Amino acid sequence: MRISVDISLYPLNENYVEPILSFIDQLENNPKISVKRNSLSTQIFGEYADVMSCLNRDIEAVFTALPESIFVLKLVGMDREHVVD
Repeated sequence: MRISVDISLYPLNENYVEPILSFIDQLENNPKISVKRNSLSTQIFGEYADVMSCLNRDIEAVFTALPESIFVLKLVGMDREHVVD
């Protein structure tokens, strides 16, 4: 099953831009998922197991480096990659 996830990352420190860009770069380096950036969040699309594995690994890396961070995730049980809003 393919899913869609909308992700927002909020590092709670003054140097917040670099951790956000680094997190998005990690997502984009995964060939099993598709990534779309926008000004408020990032969307990822792919097979459920691939997306969840990627999120598990990459979110844990952020929390290890910056435990004072917040993630907001919205999961949709279908692939909305090509849906025009």
